[in-house]
Amino acid sequence: MKIGIYNNETAESQRVTKLLRTEMERTGLAYTDHDPDVVVTIGGDGTLLSAFHHYQKQLDKIRFVGIHTGHLGFYTDWRSFEIDDLVESLQEDSGQSVSYPLLDMKATYSDGEVESFVALNESTIKNITRTMVCDVFINNHLFENFRGDGLCVSTPTGSTAYNKSVGGAIMDPKCIGFQLAEMASLNNRVFRTLGSPIIFSADSKLILRLREENGHVLTCDRDQWVLKNTDDRYLTELAYSVSKQRINFAQYRHNDFWNRVRDSFIGGVR
Repeated sequence: MKIGIYNNETAESQRVTKLLRTEMERTGLAYTDHDPDVVVTIGGDGTLLSAFHHYQKQLDKIRFVGIHTGHLGFYTDWRSFEIDDLVESLQEDSGQSVSYPLLDMKATYSDGEVESFVALNESTIKNITRTMVCDVFINNHLFENFRGDGLCVSTPTGSTAYNKSVGGAIMDPKCIGFQLAEMASLNNRVFRTLGSPIIFSADSKLILRLREENGHVLTCDRDQWVLKNTDDRYLTELAYSVSKQRINFAQYRHNDFWNRVRDSFIGGVR
């Protein structure tokens, strides 16, 4: 089995990386950057997001393991002082894993070009110059005319990230689907939206058709694009659905999702 390591640049992450490399060499575990079976990320959830996109074309062959060197993360099961235990688990690896759904996004432009993206956490669309206006279609049927700051579309595992901060619901990561949450929607006697998060099933399709040509900012996880109208080319439509790809984690021990939610957002409960 070949192990890859993907770390951020903090001093603590660099220290843990050196320690892990030393232990791997001592126990005979093979290291590689190019075609790993397991990728160990060292940092936090942001580091794992970066690793996910770095190895996106190899998702069907790779399992991820996260070591967090800062605050507790939702994708990072191991602490920096558990290197010996992790190396032992890597040595005894039998292919055990757990997988979670991802989000497909297709962006269509006025010239007909289509770009495709895959998100582990979420995709957002905002307008930074004016109120964003778009038509929301669910399974090819017009559902509502949205007006507000923007919209956030998230995966189940991404529901505890930006989605939660804009009022979205937390989804059990075992669910296969995705979620739409509003950002500061306008609701009055003239403009109306549902005003609550919407959770979609595995076979649902969400389409956002934009009415404005300028001022949009599109994100996919940590990547961001400021979209400007150049040569009459502008973003016209975003389509979302559950991806055929999945992310796989090497599950060497069970870490209950709801315990993690409680510890991260509520703290000690008596």
